[in-house]
Formats: sequence, C-alpha cells, structure tokens
Amino acid sequence: MEERILAERCKAGDNDARRELYTRFGGRLLGICLRYVGDRATAEDLLHDCFIKVFAAIDRFSWRGEGSLRAWMERIAVNVSLEALRQKRRLHYPTTVDRLPERYEEPTSDEMERLPYDDLKRLITELPDGYRTVFNLYCIEELSHREIAERLGISEKTSSSQLFRAKALLARRIKEYVKDK
Repeated sequence: MEERILAERCKAGDNDARRELYTRFGGRLLGICLRYVGDRATAEDLLHDCFIKVFAAIDRFSWRGEGSLRAWMERIAVNVSLEALRQKRRLHYPTTVDRLPERYEEPTSDEMERLPYDDLKRLITELPDGYRTVFNLYCIEELSHREIAERLGISEKTSSSQLFRAKALLARRIKEYVKDK
C-alpha cells in the first residue's frame, strides 16, 4: 500500500493500517532511536513512544509526496530520542576547551573498506552521548551548527567542538579497529 493511502487509513483509525505502518517503519525508527541513545532496551522503549506520538498526531500529517510520511516519522523519532536524552541529563557538553588537537588523521579509504558497516555503526553508538548526538544531527540529519545549537540549547561553537571531538575519537577508534584486524 502506498504511503498516502496508509496515512489516510491511519487517520481514519484503521488498526490494520496502523499495524502495517509499525511493520513497515518500526525497524527504521528503532535504528534512529538506537543511534541516539546507544542501547537497545532504551531504544525499544523510545520506539513505542514514537508510535504513540505518530498515532496521536497523524491527523496533523500533511502529504507532500512519496517519502513524506517516512520523513515525518523520522523527525518524530529524532525528537523523542533527544527529549529522552535531555530528561535523563545524558547530554553533557563541556564548556571548557580541553586541549584539542588542531588536526586528526582521518581513516584512509582502504581502512574504511576494511571496516564492516555494522562495526562502524557500533563505533558511532559507543561515542559519548554529547559527541554522538551532535555527530548524528550534523552528519546524518544534515543540520547546521546553528540548527543543532537551537535544538540542543547549546552554542554553535559547542556544537562545532563536539563534532570535531566526535570525528577525532571515531577516526582513532576506526584506525585501532583496522590495526587489530
């Protein structure tokens, strides 16, 4: 069933359509939640919160073409995940500038090819919460530092330094992983 019809049937309260929506998008939304919170049990709890919000707000969804339902639901998953991190005060953004290296050595394309995708996802998930959150918002959601700062209540400079630290740490861990294999 195409997204537009699926959304209309969900708006009408059709439980079969709701089940299909959950089946079709549940895995993708779980992945988003996991990317932000880092542990599966919490991500599964957040997935249920996402669908509660989706079903409660489906009347306000407006069709904008194929993919718009998925994009709308993904934004809800990101927002639910960020709110959970804020509530648990897991987002920590140091305001002091530790001695940051001016540069770091990025993994080569050969090193990246030797790193399985699932291991890369795990390495990202293992980043500290603040680093991982900014990394996801910038690299995956493609938000600017200004947008990230507004969403997280931090300065643009803090967003930028968190991203730098995330990339530097991730690069180091990738190099270590490849060296050990």
